[in-house]
Amino acid sequence: MNNKIIIINGPNLNLLGEREQSQYGSVTFEELKEICAKKSNELGLKVDFAQSNVEGELVNIIQESRKKFDGIIINAAAFTHTSVAIRDALDVFKKPIIELHISNIYKREEFRQKSLISDIVTGGIFGLGIDGYILAIISMQKLLKK
Repeated sequence: MNNKIIIINGPNLNLLGEREQSQYGSVTFEELKEICAKKSNELGLKVDFAQSNVEGELVNIIQESRKKFDGIIINAAAFTHTSVAIRDALDVFKKPIIELHISNIYKREEFRQKSLISDIVTGGIFGLGIDGYILAIISMQKLLKK
């Protein structure tokens, strides 16, 4: 086991710190990357970070991850509710996957309350803000130890 993980972020997450701070907080995307890298390093994990606003690019990243990474943490953002293509790519991964959302999708608009990926991931974290990323990294490290 290489303990190498990837944190994949979907559309508009590159605008963290700028958009809807009441939902997503004030931490910027670059600050989030630094926070995640620090925690991963503390736990002996190697981490890559990816973000795209393009569905097909995310599918490519997930497909390429099969050979490079031991686990995926994914915040698919709006694609959580719409993308069968991302779901299908994740379903082929066959290693631990944690679904993550900064906001509580179940307290938001009705269309955001349906996740197309929840039933194929190992587990999920939602509604805990940026701390959800830290919890996901800790959880992934434990999953990879088993």
